[in-house]
Amino acid sequence: MKPAVLELGGKNAVIVLDDADVDHAVDAVTFSVFMNSGQICMSADRVLVHASLAEEFKEKFTAKAAALRAGDPSHPQTVVGPLVSPSAARRVAGLVRDAVAEGATVLTGGGRPEGAVHPATVLTDVPRSAELYYAEAFGPVCVIGTFSDDDTAVALANDTDNGLTCGIITENATHGLAVARRVRTGIVHINDQSVADEPQASFGGVKASGYGRFGGRWGIEAFSNTRWVTIAAQQARYPF
Repeated sequence: MKPAVLELGGKNAVIVLDDADVDHAVDAVTFSVFMNSGQICMSADRVLVHASLAEEFKEKFTAKAAALRAGDPSHPQTVVGPLVSPSAARRVAGLVRDAVAEGATVLTGGGRPEGAVHPATVLTDVPRSAELYYAEAFGPVCVIGTFSDDDTAVALANDTDNGLTCGIITENATHGLAVARRVRTGIVHINDQSVADEPQASFGGVKASGYGRFGGRWGIEAFSNTRWVTIAAQQARYPF
């Protein structure tokens, strides 16, 4: 039997609670969604925003996403570079088209990709019937949803077969921790976004995001065999 640790991607959410700093949330989510053009297993596909902050967040986040330069990765101002191939960009564009056909609204982006480049795209009102609702985008695309209370936020965050990582934006760490305990992911970052990795940290997911852990002692243990070795300091006495 060959030991294996499997990390199989995610359908990650960033939750913006009602006590969040909206400007910080916009900056954090922008990084989480569009870093490396969304081609990170930890990228945020979904942004769940409390209803009391939703309009302000949408306005500021959409404006910031629309201003991100897409195209030549050698240009110092480019944020959204090419995907791994033109076919990958076409796949992402297909997810967006399907979502729109099912009733979603594009707040910015969308359209046809140029080669392997797909623009930063933000959608809202994506129904469960759309493929994008459950499929990992793995591109510069995210969906904004809203919630009215913590129970709804947790239910929406957990409404996926995956469970890799999650970000919870809040100015109240106790509130964030209470929500984090209920989110079914292998990783969660309170008052930060979903993309992070450190060599000494446990890295891995639950549910369809895989099993086992990379990093630190967990990675060593995953690929090592533990033995039990004893030395008797004196001769033992036996019952027969």
